[in-house]
Amino acid sequence: MELQIEKLVYGGDGMARLPADEFGRGKTVFLPFVLPGERVQATLTQSRSGFARARLNKVLTPSVERVEPQCQYFGRCGGCQYQHIDPAAQVRFKAEILTETLRRIAKLELAQEVQLHSSEPWHYRNRTRLRLQPAPAFALGYFRGNSHVLLPVESCPISSPLINQAIAAVWELGRAGQVPASVHGMQLFANHDDSELLAEIYVRPQSTGNEAAAFADALRSTMPTVVGAALFATSPVEDESRQLAPLSSVRSEEAVVFGDSHLTYYAVGHDYRVSGGSFFQTNRFLVDELVNAATGGATGKVALDLYAGVGLFTLPLAGRFDEVVAVESSPHAFDDLKHNAPRNVRPSRATTEEFLLQRGEKLAVDLALVDPPRAGLGDKATAALCRTSAAQVTFVSCDPATLSRDLRLLLESGFTVRQAHLFDLFPQTAHMETVLHLVR
Repeated sequence: MELQIEKLVYGGDGMARLPADEFGRGKTVFLPFVLPGERVQATLTQSRSGFARARLNKVLTPSVERVEPQCQYFGRCGGCQYQHIDPAAQVRFKAEILTETLRRIAKLELAQEVQLHSSEPWHYRNRTRLRLQPAPAFALGYFRGNSHVLLPVESCPISSPLINQAIAAVWELGRAGQVPASVHGMQLFANHDDSELLAEIYVRPQSTGNEAAAFADALRSTMPTVVGAALFATSPVEDESRQLAPLSSVRSEEAVVFGDSHLTYYAVGHDYRVSGGSFFQTNRFLVDELVNAATGGATGKVALDLYAGVGLFTLPLAGRFDEVVAVESSPHAFDDLKHNAPRNVRPSRATTEEFLLQRGEKLAVDLALVDPPRAGLGDKATAALCRTSAAQVTFVSCDPATLSRDLRLLLESGFTVRQAHLFDLFPQTAHMETVLHLVR
């Protein structure tokens, strides 16, 4: 069938409609790898009561913004959704999706234009997570789109050059039989100038860790820029939002780390210690710009940094406020936060919801900065945030849908959006980062 693409929706798909029938307007159809305005030939793959899904067969009338993908795996790999779109157009489409999502879910019409921040479109990632298949034949790669099926990948053009060198090194070890069956995944994290790597190696919980330790040593010998490797016990398919458990919690006699336990990442004038298991922003070109947009201009007596991580926003806030209360639940990130924090920072080990419900109303706070994971703040934490004394809230979000859900409560409690930023931290993908400045 032929379809006319109306727009892009969050997640990477384009939206079209089936021909109208006797019941009125045609059913909505979603399909990947298209652009607004294109006429395409497609095949329906799924039909439900409210919508349908389709597979793109051929582009009949291409958009002027369609470009040739630069990755041989595009269309099969689940990592990228937008490589067929000109990078400048990607940012514009993301802004349209953000604006529409805020309007539909938060019932918010922005009074100002969204300020756009573009990134270098390639080799921007300082972190990538890979899946391994040691047997029957070794393979390293990512999941295919919308599946848990491994796609072997030998290079990744959105990852940093050093990460690509490490991918090649692991393939070499795998083909030589030096990757044990107990290892099912790994994460590579590069520092600010792409000169050093930290590896997280994920092993099955029943493993003793001895074979994985040998693999860690072999990787560090093959590639000296891998300054440290940490072993984590995880299930074969791991939810990336979960806190990973170090192998030592399974077998305390095993060493957790081989080599250095952390990297030093220089950003916004500060050295940050980032250990295995800790989160840090992924785009190596836009870290400073993101932090400056989120924290710049804010001053006062007390700032609250929720989901503080290793202190990326905490340290700049500490230079502008008399005191910063930094809240983080991850044990790995909290240890880094304590190490990185200056004297006027009070680190607090708790979930954001626990902290706000127990202590939020007791603190005299001028500014609250929140940077939640993709699931967002949630109703309880957002309601508790509204009950604090904060006159300003800076909301950093990686998901426009959960941002809009949480934003509705903030708007209903008397906040208004003063400034909106969209950061294209993830070019070639449908993901985006938003920074909203709200005032009460």
